[in-house]
Amino acid sequence: MTRPATPLLDRVSVPADLRNFSADQLKTLADELRAETIDAVSVTGGHLGASLGVVELTVAVHAVFDTPTDRLIWDVGHQAYPHKILTGRRDRIRTLRQGGGLSGFTRRSESEYDPFGAAHSSTSISAGLGMAVARDLKGNDDRHVISVIGDGAMSAGMAYEAMNNAGASKANLLVILNDNDMSIAPPVGAMSAYLSRLISSRPFLSIRDMMARLAKRFPRPLERAARRADEYARGWFTGGTLFEELGFYYVGPVDGHNLDHLLPILRNLRDTDHAGPILLHVVTQKGKGYAPAEAAADKYHGVQKFNVVTGEQAKAPPGPPAFQKVFAKALIAEARADDRIVAINAAMPSGTSLDLFAKEFPKRCFDVGIAEQHAVTFAAGMATEGMKPFCAIYSTFLQRAYDQVMHDVALQSLPVRFAMDRAGLVGADGATHAGIFDIAYLGCLPGFVLMAAADEAELMDMVATAAAIDDRPCGFRYPRGEGFGLDLPARGSVLEIGRGRLLREGTSIAILSYGARLRECLKAADDLATHGLSCTVADARFAKPLDTALVERLAREHEVLITIEEGSILGFGALVMQHLATRGLLDGGLKIRPMCLPDRFIDHEAPKKQYEEAGLNAPQIVATALAALGQARSVQPARA
Repeated sequence: MTRPATPLLDRVSVPADLRNFSADQLKTLADELRAETIDAVSVTGGHLGASLGVVELTVAVHAVFDTPTDRLIWDVGHQAYPHKILTGRRDRIRTLRQGGGLSGFTRRSESEYDPFGAAHSSTSISAGLGMAVARDLKGNDDRHVISVIGDGAMSAGMAYEAMNNAGASKANLLVILNDNDMSIAPPVGAMSAYLSRLISSRPFLSIRDMMARLAKRFPRPLERAARRADEYARGWFTGGTLFEELGFYYVGPVDGHNLDHLLPILRNLRDTDHAGPILLHVVTQKGKGYAPAEAAADKYHGVQKFNVVTGEQAKAPPGPPAFQKVFAKALIAEARADDRIVAINAAMPSGTSLDLFAKEFPKRCFDVGIAEQHAVTFAAGMATEGMKPFCAIYSTFLQRAYDQVMHDVALQSLPVRFAMDRAGLVGADGATHAGIFDIAYLGCLPGFVLMAAADEAELMDMVATAAAIDDRPCGFRYPRGEGFGLDLPARGSVLEIGRGRLLREGTSIAILSYGARLRECLKAADDLATHGLSCTVADARFAKPLDTALVERLAREHEVLITIEEGSILGFGALVMQHLATRGLLDGGLKIRPMCLPDRFIDHEAPKKQYEEAGLNAPQIVATALAALGQARSVQPARA
């Protein structure tokens, strides 16, 4: 397919090139940038809708501000594809999210135009404030700091903590609220744009500051009355009272797709000597300018490769249900039998498949927004009243609520059930979204029951088991993507707590798997059999409480014991070795080899290649076993 003609975009190597363009040329450039973004993502897949929504804003900010000297921070990074194209990465944009290619998020190591890496939401204001304060301490007074944050990311408490701090510190910081859901803004148009240009202008700001200083000389009742009158007037015109109360000077709402509005307002804000943080509220449309995205319910938030003309996304051949769908099926079955079961997610209803649960139990399903900390303590509160909360949160996002997991759940021994989605490596989203630390960070908490599903049938059993646990917290982990095509029951069965299972018995090498590498372990056992080595393969199922009888038997009856997990160091293997050490079973001739993810971050790539790099596929398991026995094998385990 022929790429779109982009004569103006072809002249842009770095953002400084934009500053020679007229307003009309910038409008044309925005059209070309949108076309280039659509064409590139049609090849790679990725987060298209958010990027299309900020094309004009991206052009305007880079045209007005002196990036990279001026710091531009994008929250999350879903919307950063146009930014990457304008900042010297256009020649690589079709490697987006591919192995060895550009990250799907902003990344400091990738470009000087990415001053802060992002992928988890709601960090941009905090990071921007840190940069602004550092600038002031270093005396770089002419450097601007701009943080762009979406209305969804503003649902997180961290954003408000940062705004409260910024307002109190009076630091010069520009926050651009990208409101693409009309969740805050009233309708915008010419009058709103005029008012925004007026209140962002130097004369208006100067007069307002002068009046504020003058009001301080009034008797206190008159000063308070003047301040309230100012807030009321601006709130009546603009709706920005909330941000004003947090100490921000509010400008907006503004049409985020109209460069005739954006450019003069941004120039006013750039040139003002107003002391303190400013919030510019722009209203945009997710998926703007691409009809299939505009018509889609999710505005093409995340897409596979697609046909640019029709918008039809490439579909993988039909396969087994994804683990996420199986989780929803299992939880619905439990909820039909027990009306105390409720489900909680943090702005990921479709990602966790809890949207399916919500269709059947709309009053028992809660989306709390991008607020994992609140989600956990909210679940804890429900547990105190006898409900059975299932908190479905990606492993990587549960990290954000660790204090709440420890203090509000574990310390009180409350039966909150954590469904840890996206466990292990996750492919194109890379290291920021990999769920690799939960075994370690939950394994150290007293009283937790921890499980890992080897397949989709076991996941159903673990959901049933979690529903049956009434006296303590528990968590179960499962990977992203399709299951293995197993026949599934209508409802899962409750497992015996702390009991693993033997799948194959041998005499020489024992392989103890925790989680979804079990099939690779069975393949490795088949390969080792061709070397004349008899293997036992066991599925631990539980990391806590550990099946100590099984672990001790494997240690006593085999020369080599290998543990396998899709997690970081200090996880399941460490728990096994801790137990064996305390029982004196490491003092003899046992050769124990814990295999986990290497002690480094693994970049975006196809999951199979990621696991090859990590050394957790069957050939590396075989190589580890042979090396433990002093035999050579060409495939070596991955280096840490």
